[in-house]
Amino acid sequence: MQPPVKNGFNMFLGNSTEWRLSNGPAYLNSPPAYIEPESVTLDPSRAFLKDVKRLIVKVGTAVVTRSDGRLALGRLGALCEQLKELNSRGYEVILVTSGAVGLGRQRLRYRRLANSSFSDLQKPQGEFDGKACAAVGQSSLMALYDTMFSQLDVTSSQLLVNDGFFRDAGFRKQLSDTVHSLLDLRVIPIFNENDAVSTRKAPYEDSSGIFWDNDSLAGLLALELKADLLVLLSDVEGLYSGPPSDPNSKLIDTYVKEKHQKEITFGDKSRLGRGGMTAKVNAAVCAAYAGTPVIITSGYATDNIIRVLQGDRIGTVFHKDAHLWAHIKQVSAREMAISARDSSRRLQSLNSEERRKILLAVADALEKNLSLIMEENGVDIADAELAGLEKSLISRLALKPEKIAGLVKSVRMLADMKEPIGQILKRIELADKLTLERISCPLGVVLVIFESRPDALVQIAALAVRSGNGLLLKGGKEAKRSNAALHKVITSAIPETVGDKLIGLVTSREEIPDLLKLDDVIDLVVPRGSNKLVSQIKESTKIPVLGHSDGICHVYVDKAANIDMAKQIVKDAKIDYPAACNAMETLLVHKDLSETGGLNQLVAELTKEGVELYGGPRASGLLNITKTSSFHKEYSSLACTIEIVDDVSAAIDHIHQYGSSHTECIVTEDPEVAETFLRQVDSAAVFHNASTRFCDGARFGLGAEVGISTSRIHARGPVGVEGLLTSKWILRGSGQVVDGDRGVTYTHKELPIIA
Repeated sequence: MQPPVKNGFNMFLGNSTEWRLSNGPAYLNSPPAYIEPESVTLDPSRAFLKDVKRLIVKVGTAVVTRSDGRLALGRLGALCEQLKELNSRGYEVILVTSGAVGLGRQRLRYRRLANSSFSDLQKPQGEFDGKACAAVGQSSLMALYDTMFSQLDVTSSQLLVNDGFFRDAGFRKQLSDTVHSLLDLRVIPIFNENDAVSTRKAPYEDSSGIFWDNDSLAGLLALELKADLLVLLSDVEGLYSGPPSDPNSKLIDTYVKEKHQKEITFGDKSRLGRGGMTAKVNAAVCAAYAGTPVIITSGYATDNIIRVLQGDRIGTVFHKDAHLWAHIKQVSAREMAISARDSSRRLQSLNSEERRKILLAVADALEKNLSLIMEENGVDIADAELAGLEKSLISRLALKPEKIAGLVKSVRMLADMKEPIGQILKRIELADKLTLERISCPLGVVLVIFESRPDALVQIAALAVRSGNGLLLKGGKEAKRSNAALHKVITSAIPETVGDKLIGLVTSREEIPDLLKLDDVIDLVVPRGSNKLVSQIKESTKIPVLGHSDGICHVYVDKAANIDMAKQIVKDAKIDYPAACNAMETLLVHKDLSETGGLNQLVAELTKEGVELYGGPRASGLLNITKTSSFHKEYSSLACTIEIVDDVSAAIDHIHQYGSSHTECIVTEDPEVAETFLRQVDSAAVFHNASTRFCDGARFGLGAEVGISTSRIHARGPVGVEGLLTSKWILRGSGQVVDGDRGVTYTHKELPIIA
């Protein structure tokens, strides 16, 4: 006896979950979630991932193909590499793929072009039959998957199905047995609907039957094959509160049917496939509420499937128990930024002494809560060591008592600095009783994204208070507990008249893309971290970005150097704090010192301190050390590169070619050579007979630094309070009007600045 058939794969779910959507991508009208630090104890929306063994990944046509219809080979390659990695880790992986019709259409177009005469091409060209496209494309698509997986030493298999097959209980059992056999053999089954013999009407507008596209097929298979997780890959990050192209749209982290079902509206369907976001939401709801969790995320990223299984907060989660999860306080990224701006304006309205007292209260709070901060930091360090993170990263992560004492000192130094806000920078008499002033004022809202270093949070927060700016902070997940503790301590010292929203701590990674869209409410982004981090941020935002990507600092020891002095400077520049961005990474030595013994003394000094040495082409042969793989290398550890140069001009050329425009030093007793170096080296900081480690906001007397900038616009070098200020013009008149400039006699006279 045939089982009863209902619309869609709801035949497996029962009447209570029968819910149909119309065509077009879906989006919601409510803002997404931002999770405040105190709420982050357990993330229920990702907790189920630890039990996943069998997963189904569905990749859509928009991911498989480019905008011109050709195959997106890079994305397909990344997909196959991720599935191979999961397969090798012991996951049971099943792939549902679209793209056969698009690939077949592309091949048929090429064949028609190759076989047509010029006169044929002048005639109107009809569209190809979709089923013919599917028949041609299926074999080509599978051949491509087979080739890619074979290169990765993985075996794949093809299973073409139609919805009619699932009416047969015997077929469903045989399908399950076959898939289980393949998975036992570590083979990746690849499913696709057999569009070539589908009974649906072209152009696939018929959504009758058990499943009606590859999204619903993936949902059906998730239930039939008892998958632990279904991942639907899309051309956007997940389900949004509005059209994904709208800057005001927010990513929905967790879909709750009771809350969101009635709020869904629809736009256009997929540019290439049949369903778009509507089909994905429909399939996700049906599968999730029948027991298989679903995550919709972007298939454009090269590692999103891996990140999903690691528990990263990406995409949109669909889960039958989502309505039971603990309520999480929700604040959108935009609301965070607006709150920070509002608080900054209240901060600016205070007088200088009131702002000073806030900083002193912050310093006192840090001292009072030292044990709490150390305890939380200790947990972060233990977790980092357990995770096998690099020693340089763990070094940056550590908060020792003396480091916290130094931070407290810096905060108090900032409190005692001259008032930076409202300073008159220029006064001009434009005409009689018409005076123009340029005064200093805060930028507005600054977003700082930093990796590993929790001490940066204290410095940046203190600078924000002193400069009157609102602040949003995003630290690395390896310092999550340290950052949360420091943020709580600092904001507890901010009076209610200003509000603790002055400094916001972003704790979820998926908020970064949202924040980087907010160019209307965030005025500056300061990334502090790896070259990759800085590059990604610069490519992802219209907001001005201030910072540096690399800290490849040089020390050049001239032939006229005092060698004893040079040894001390070189040692300090390398070993005082190897992980710092102002630590020496390359030592350049004048060629004459290789003959006088000076080079050997410098090498001995570094070797004695345990520094691992790598040489350039000249130094590696002379010193018999390993040749460096690149001069443009930031070790951030007890290692550095040595190279021999002919003279100061060669040293300057080397720095310009391989450096990062951060900090450079010359050691010499020849004032003429020193001046040549200081004038010609184009870096943010250039020193004579002093360690590169002096390039620091606190050591420069700035109190603290938000970072070190290697850009040439606005601020350069250590960025303190002044780097977080801009200016505005104030005009004081007595009723003057322009009136074509007929009634004004301009004087444009410089006036003394009144303190």
